[in-house]
Amino acid sequence: MSMSSLPADARADLDAGLAALGLDAALAEPLARYLALMLRWNATYNLTAIRDPREMVTKHLLDSLAMAPAVRDVATLADLGTGPGLPGIPLAIATPGLRVTLVESAGKKARFMREALRTLGLGNAEVAESRIEALDRPGAYQAITARALATLPQILALGGHLLAPDGVLLAMKGARPDEEIAALPPGWTVRGIQPLAVPGLDAERHLVTIGRDPSVAS
Repeated sequence: MSMSSLPADARADLDAGLAALGLDAALAEPLARYLALMLRWNATYNLTAIRDPREMVTKHLLDSLAMAPAVRDVATLADLGTGPGLPGIPLAIATPGLRVTLVESAGKKARFMREALRTLGLGNAEVAESRIEALDRPGAYQAITARALATLPQILALGGHLLAPDGVLLAMKGARPDEEIAALPPGWTVRGIQPLAVPGLDAERHLVTIGRDPSVAS
């Protein structure tokens, strides 16, 4: 499949978005193949409520890739409740040295992701068809991420066990989640809150980084 599988305006948005994010233009080809496959499957399996190709480029691909700088030095990442692979598959495409585990309990979404990984030949990602809290890999990941999954305390309750001692949660949020931050459970602390600019998206986005509090004894 080639980039011609996407409408020309969606392809142009993708090219422009990658340039705005400072990412390699060559990423457009595999990202377009992934999105074209999602569009085909979405007609039958309802993987995502967003169906317009241009909106999918902005709200799925570019929104996911806005956090790519945060995983450049990360070796292992678990993407919790990833749905059809967001942000995990775009991040795996953009960061070949990153090993991504796509954690999703819904069978149809897990099947789609397995097909996407096969189609793309994406060897640095795997699908874990599991509930987050049931994934038995304690301390296996340098980072976990979640996009539109739950509150920060809920994400940590479900997936905090997956983090290595010095690991971090990289949480994609809309407006700055001050109330969620105030409700963090003991033993966790905010390491950073970074506003993100997503090309074509007129909405607030923040990346919240949370790690274990070194002042709290385990």
